Amino acid sequence: MAQARIAKLSRKTAETYIALTLEIDGTGVSKIDTGVPFFDHMLTLFAKHGLFNLEIKATGDVDVDYHHTVEDVGLVLGDAFKQALGDKVGIRRYGFFFLPMDESLARVVVDLSGRACLVYDAVPPTMFVRDFNLILIKEFARAFSNALACNLHVKLEYGEEPHHVAEAIFKGLARAMDVATQVDARAADSLPSTKGAL
Repeated sequence: MAQARIAKLSRKTAETYIALTLEIDGTGVSKIDTGVPFFDHMLTLFAKHGLFNLEIKATGDVDVDYHHTVEDVGLVLGDAFKQALGDKVGIRRYGFFFLPMDESLARVVVDLSGRACLVYDAVPPTMFVRDFNLILIKEFARAFSNALACNLHVKLEYGEEPHHVAEAIFKGLARAMDVATQVDARAADSLPSTKGAL
């Protein structure tokens, strides 16, 4: 039987405290509390559509700004995927998804390459959902990419309503990560790289 791909970790700074548990091969069950309601909603969607079991409890200086909490959750979530994936033997490595959400369409592509790189092109006409600035999604994506050491490309093909744009990105990331982290039965004992290392 394959080893469970689970990570449980925490991170504490002067600005935030994040406690997170991730199970890659889950059913989409989540319990999210970051103190940022819209971000909670996006992370719940991420867990559901990636079929990841995810628990996050975050406390931070949200009275100052949401930036530190959103960025630090991205760091811890990326690190959790890195730990849970272990040696990456047998994984598909690459994943991509086009995700429609009403008038919005996002393209998300990921390579679990061991190299951090973010290309982000997703600026909707309106940047706020209530008091949540959508530029923070880019900060989340950068932190996630850096901690996981993955190549991540996010592009808003088109879209107008900011909630729909954010939802398309998070669901697209979930689906792309689901594909990339799956084990390919044809190559279950090999690493998906001709270099012999990821």
